[in-house]
Amino acid sequence: MIRLTALATVAALMTGPALAQLELEKDELTFGFIKLTDMAPLAVAYENGYFLDEGLFVTLEAQANWKVLLDGVIGGQLDGAHMLAGQPLAATIGFGTKAHIITPFSMDLNGNGITVSNEIWDKMKPNVPKMADGRPQHPISAAALKPVVEDYKAQGKPFNMGMVFPVSTHNYEIRYWLAAGGLEPGYYSPDNITGQIGADVLLSVTPPPQMPATMEAGTIYGYSVGEPWNQQAVFKGIGVPVITDYELWKNNPEKVFGITAEFAEKYPNTTLAITKALIRAAIWLDENDNANRPEAVKMLSRSEYVGADAEVIANSMTGTFEYEKGDKRSVPDFNVFFRYNATYPYYSDAVWYLTQMRRWGQIAEAKPDSWYDEVAKSVYKPGIYLKAARLLVDEGLADEADFPWNSDGYKAATPAGDVIDGIGYDGKKPNAYLESLPIGLKGNQTVVGNEVRG
Repeated sequence: MIRLTALATVAALMTGPALAQLELEKDELTFGFIKLTDMAPLAVAYENGYFLDEGLFVTLEAQANWKVLLDGVIGGQLDGAHMLAGQPLAATIGFGTKAHIITPFSMDLNGNGITVSNEIWDKMKPNVPKMADGRPQHPISAAALKPVVEDYKAQGKPFNMGMVFPVSTHNYEIRYWLAAGGLEPGYYSPDNITGQIGADVLLSVTPPPQMPATMEAGTIYGYSVGEPWNQQAVFKGIGVPVITDYELWKNNPEKVFGITAEFAEKYPNTTLAITKALIRAAIWLDENDNANRPEAVKMLSRSEYVGADAEVIANSMTGTFEYEKGDKRSVPDFNVFFRYNATYPYYSDAVWYLTQMRRWGQIAEAKPDSWYDEVAKSVYKPGIYLKAARLLVDEGLADEADFPWNSDGYKAATPAGDVIDGIGYDGKKPNAYLESLPIGLKGNQTVVGNEVRG
């Protein structure tokens, strides 16, 4: 837990820029996070004094897992938190816990990977095309894993892999990867929430920091997780990341900052102040071609934040990514915090998460396109974001050109070439998108018992 001392508070207020502070309805706040590198905007806003510049006295508290974190925000023990993008959406539509959670701020793009154990990699490798220098050709399709899974199935052995939470990006990314390679990742139904109905690969929940040890113990053969827990497997010599989410879907949305709708309504100026501080942190993380990343790595390596070795965190945070030991490649956009409008909460990002919930049965029945739009607009709040951005521009702390002032909240459609399976995505046409995916529910299909009907 991090607590700001009175002396530190006074010192920071004396040295920070003189801002026109909003009239805050609440100034003492507690935010939760999970030990992942993409919590960085919270750490930076705290350490660089951006919260204090807004008159906010913030405590940051690491949480045991995503459920505990969500329950803390809903119950009011936490005022807000670093969240899986699927959490506010799932809570708002009543999948799992029912609560209206919103987000005025998207925390990052990309940042995840899929790792397999050394044993599985050795079995996959003969199926992976090679470059002229003998190294594996990336991106690696799950088609290379398919014969391995089929062999395990023939031996009567379940093929287990891990993801971090049922509504996590990681769950949807590993499902997307598996399905793109011709493997069934399994379905959910109202009566069976394991997500393993009809599955070739059995996916289950493991908290992010426990992923490497769980794989090393042989409980799972691989996992989908955020950094630094893919690179940790490389450093420990126990596994090989086979694909990054940047390779799955270029510049895909990742975490969000979540608060209850009630908090935003009760404390509108406080909400704006929080959003301002987080935008400043994101700008700092990406400015001058990531020049501040080494400093951010030192910050995140501390035990109160991520608590992994700085060398491990730096492997991805500073623009590279290591696959097999020694096979380090340039991936400058592996972690994106501000550029490409990363912090703007696009409705189209929300709609993608909802399509994946529908695709795998977490949303049990078909919904019209209008429903996806309505839910997205009830959770993602670009209006709050732009109001905060305008204040920063007026204060000389952000550039006018860096924000999408005239956006309707939807990104331009993702071109087919930016996605591993060659299928584009248009957030304004969710049902047409679902129809275009070869594996997954579409139309009026439902999951009944152990089968897909309709």
